[in-house]
Amino acid sequence: MRELYVILKSSLSLTWQEFKSHKSRTILSLTGVALGIFCIISVLATIQSLEYAIKKDIEALGKNTIYIDKWNYGNEEDYPWWKYMKRPDIKTSEARLLEEKVDLFQNVTMYYDIASYIQYGNDRVNNVRFYGVEEPFFNIQNIKIAQGRTLTDMDFDQATNNVIMGSQAATDLFGSTDRALGKTIRIKNGKLVNIIGIIEKQGKSILQAFDFDNCIILSTKFMRSFNSERASGPVIIVQAKENIPTEYVLSETRGAMRAIRRLEINEDDDFSLNDIEGLASFFDDVFFYMNLVGWGIAALSLVVGMFGVANIMFVTVKERTSQIGLKKAIGAKNSIVLTEFLLESAFMCIIGGAIGLSMVVLIAIAANLMGFTFIISLNIILLALTICIVVGVCAGIIPARNASRMDPVKAIRS
Repeated sequence: MRELYVILKSSLSLTWQEFKSHKSRTILSLTGVALGIFCIISVLATIQSLEYAIKKDIEALGKNTIYIDKWNYGNEEDYPWWKYMKRPDIKTSEARLLEEKVDLFQNVTMYYDIASYIQYGNDRVNNVRFYGVEEPFFNIQNIKIAQGRTLTDMDFDQATNNVIMGSQAATDLFGSTDRALGKTIRIKNGKLVNIIGIIEKQGKSILQAFDFDNCIILSTKFMRSFNSERASGPVIIVQAKENIPTEYVLSETRGAMRAIRRLEINEDDDFSLNDIEGLASFFDDVFFYMNLVGWGIAALSLVVGMFGVANIMFVTVKERTSQIGLKKAIGAKNSIVLTEFLLESAFMCIIGGAIGLSMVVLIAIAANLMGFTFIISLNIILLALTICIVVGVCAGIIPARNASRMDPVKAIRS
């Protein structure tokens, strides 16, 4: 154990001396390793962060949910928008018929989405989302109220002009959320609405499916009083009961919708069933290919770095030939010389890896300051450290082997 400690201490000391003696040469050689580790950590951390954010957004769309729309949310190669444009719009009556025909749902709700303005006195904010919903929407979406109250049965049944507002919209219009509660504001077509609640701040969303920070939520009945259903982007959101296979739910829903719309057997669907689980699978494929590209770039950088470190080690062995001969002459074994140089090579790569990690940390700090959650997990750091050691050993194996096999007499004379 003491012998290993001495070798480690000696290798670390020699690595530091090499770095101080030939700074330019060492830094240039370590650049490849630093870039390789930078690529590995940054790509893996970025993908992990994006995956976390997107999965969080997908969960926000609702568990076991299907969005029935005229539009397909998938990423088709040749998106036939003209085909979807000609499809009939979703209707509230179809949502009610679905509830009757399919007993697999625990929640069914209509959902409208438009963008318009909100106004209080002379102050006006544009491009605010208006979400028209029915009561089951709040069972699907986990919307927390920071101030005031949410919409009640009476608001939905009697189509009251009560709304709940996002924190950002309230701040933009009133300067703070505290001043917004209880106010009456003017919205599209001059309609007056009462702000009865403020939604808890949600933060930025990658998919931007729902922007609950910059919105008002109102009942679909009241929304139809100033904006037609057809012009409100109508969608039916259904949430299946627990432990029912998604394929079965999709099949039953498709059959029910075709029956409601009286489509013949040879006719194509004139609606789309957008399955949230399918959307998650699509992003899994995207992340897989992003990983491949990242690892490819990292591998190229690491190979360049490996040759740079190997070059340093060859030069180092040549410069220390007499020292190696002296060590072997006083009893140093081949394995000790081999281990010493391999550890020195590994330490050099770890220094390069530390530089690469520092670069990623700076990017992570900048990203978090801009509101994007950038995650560098311990697993990624340990993986990078392992790669540094492996690259170091591979780069130093031939120079270290040459050093360990030197004849002590010839080495001392040189």
